[in-house]
Amino acid sequence: MEIDVKITRLGAPDSNVKAYVSATIGNCFAVRGMKLVEGKNGLFLSMPNYQKRDGSYTDVCFPTTAEFRQQLNNAAVAAYQLCLEKQLGQAQNATVEQSNDGSAPTMGMSM
Repeated sequence: MEIDVKITRLGAPDSNVKAYVSATIGNCFAVRGMKLVEGKNGLFLSMPNYQKRDGSYTDVCFPTTAEFRQQLNNAAVAAYQLCLEKQLGQAQNATVEQSNDGSAPTMGMSM
């Protein structure tokens, strides 16, 4: 089954939520509002949920098999890693462009 995963935004650097995720499954079902979370055993995909009156949370949608849960989780982690690599590449390009702008750094001294 085809899963198209997109990282909609990255979480704060000091947060357990590493990214916010959307997925289109089989070109016919879309899920928004998932979170990629750093847990005790690594990254996992948290499904969209809501808080019930008793204070507990319940998932709005969820994978019904362990195999599909793992496939969806793997796709989200791969998209996250690709997003981080792209962001790192852009930062490196910006650094290279700044150093190659043709102007020499200036340093002032007074005595």
